[in-house]
Amino acid sequence: MTNASAPPSRLRRIVAELAKFGAVGGAGVLVNMAAYNLVRHFTSLAYVRASVIATIISIVFNYIGFRYFTYRDRDKSGRKRELGLFAFFSAIGLVIENGVLYAGTYGLGFDTPLQTNVVKFCGIGVATLFRFWSYRSWVFRALPPKDQEAVREVTAAVREAEAVFTHPGGHHGPYGAPHRAPQPSPVVAHHTPAAERQGQGRHRKPRRVHVD
Repeated sequence: MTNASAPPSRLRRIVAELAKFGAVGGAGVLVNMAAYNLVRHFTSLAYVRASVIATIISIVFNYIGFRYFTYRDRDKSGRKRELGLFAFFSAIGLVIENGVLYAGTYGLGFDTPLQTNVVKFCGIGVATLFRFWSYRSWVFRALPPKDQEAVREVTAAVREAEAVFTHPGGHHGPYGAPHRAPQPSPVVAHHTPAAERQGQGRHRKPRRVHVD
């Protein structure tokens, strides 16, 4: 039987990471598209300039989501390095995203509001693939195996402490498994031969004496 506390397989970790990345990225796409259309509606900026402003807003939103949700268990020791790399790779993603918009708008003539939104969405999709690879590989680094083991030990200790507070009636072992207090062994009375003979003497019937 597989231990429930064992670390998940690599495939399961990647699937979970993709799900979290997709959740934050999906919300970032909504922020990006909403900001783009608001800037276009309330200003006279060109398509690409409005898109650049919207992309910067979504980058800030995405960093908060990635740092504190998707990659909250990753290395936090070099925050300045992390911010620098995030800004660097996000700038490349910005160029990819808005380069697609520029090519579609001014190169292919897709300049209606609906067409620019579709082209921008495609640019976001292409840039997202690059961001996923760069963020997980360079920005939010995985902890070394020793640190991962330490994190698992701390997590197990926290679970044990929670189990103790949840079940205050007894001690709990690792992962909240209750320990039963040892029960005293039953006392068995041992009969010695002398005691057996004495007991037999007590139950022996008195002999009758015949007088002639």
